[in-house]
Amino acid sequence: MQVSVGVDLGSTTTKAVILDEASEVMGRGITNSRSNYEVASQIAREEAFIQARFTLIRGALSRYPDVADLADRFLPLLARNFRFQHHLEQLERLGEALHEAAAVPRHAGYREPLDRTLDTLLERMAERAGGHFGALSLRKSDFFRDLAAEDFMHLAEEASDPKGITFEVLSGLFDQAILPVENTIGEGTLDRIVGTAMEETLAKVESGMKNGGGNLRKAVQEAGATCLEELATVGTGYGRQRLPFPKEQIRSEILCHGLGAHTMFPPTRTVLDIGGQDTKAIQVDDNGIVTSFQMNDRCAAGCGRYLGYIADEMSLGVHELGPLAQQSESHVKISSTCTVFAGAELRERLSLGQRREDILAGLHRAIILRAMSLLARSGGVTEEFTFTGGVARNPAAVDALTLLVSENYGERTLNISADSIYTGALGAALFARRGLEKAA
Repeated sequence: MQVSVGVDLGSTTTKAVILDEASEVMGRGITNSRSNYEVASQIAREEAFIQARFTLIRGALSRYPDVADLADRFLPLLARNFRFQHHLEQLERLGEALHEAAAVPRHAGYREPLDRTLDTLLERMAERAGGHFGALSLRKSDFFRDLAAEDFMHLAEEASDPKGITFEVLSGLFDQAILPVENTIGEGTLDRIVGTAMEETLAKVESGMKNGGGNLRKAVQEAGATCLEELATVGTGYGRQRLPFPKEQIRSEILCHGLGAHTMFPPTRTVLDIGGQDTKAIQVDDNGIVTSFQMNDRCAAGCGRYLGYIADEMSLGVHELGPLAQQSESHVKISSTCTVFAGAELRERLSLGQRREDILAGLHRAIILRAMSLLARSGGVTEEFTFTGGVARNPAAVDALTLLVSENYGERTLNISADSIYTGALGAALFARRGLEKAA
């Protein structure tokens, strides 16, 4: 099967999308790109190809009546098992990195108890891991860094001792260890993990079937034997110049987000993308072609990077900011969304006794106010518009945007897809597919 691939290398996350010959999405992959762009691109692509393989399994199952109805049970279970196995493997690598970070002279006086504490933390993190990937679990983040940081920090607070191994020592070791974990991926690692997850899932499902699985395993084998031939690839995003693609295979973020949003929601004429490093307000025509745009190209103020900095200052995960802000009773007016001064203003607000929920509500409103300015300069907000990028997953940002758009433009239809973060990668994959069709 011939496929086209789009890669969106953002400043904080890297996304990949695979399209089949009919321009239907077969697979998506995402990873954290804060550490190493090249590795992030590789991981996102590999995850997208694995998800494409799951899509092939769904198609193969549909060809066998006796197992066709298993798709909605088998595939989610397989996906959860894959994520779980991958998480455990990363935990193992995190443990190695933590012990390596602890093996420095300044920890020599308490190295043995420090190692024991780390082992205890890692054991408890492994026990908690299943809770992130259960059938009824609402996973708070797609990224190992976020899930591991939340578990580690909560457990480290319980295990720390102000007179012995302090929380600062443990959190400092985590900050050192997470980078090499994100920066490396063993050759064939994801294929091996998905193989393990596949066998476990097959065994579990087959054990509950009277005929031992019927054509289930046969359908899986057929899907595995299908060759995915990558004929075209297009890259985009903040770090697109770092992608190992020829110049003609690179497209701007503006074009890709415009086309991607139009494809997901055809009536869309206005697109707002708030990514890690920049915010883009885009106007498109009825073919998804960009007619005008505005972009904050000077700094990362009011973008995902800013929220990440605030999260670090509060020792929270980025995914925790929005829900906390929604608990606000009244938002605090924030004078600046400059990342450089964010920490100082945050500490000052907290020292004045202002609730962090109210401060966060004010921060989210300030971010959206900056975006509203860009929207106005790009041509305003049309009847139907689409919010894309990682910040579109933040419920407090969505609430603030909905309110401010209503106040300034009246009621509008706001589109936010569950896959909004992949919009740029989708647009890139569509450009790749169009290039193939043009050359044919």
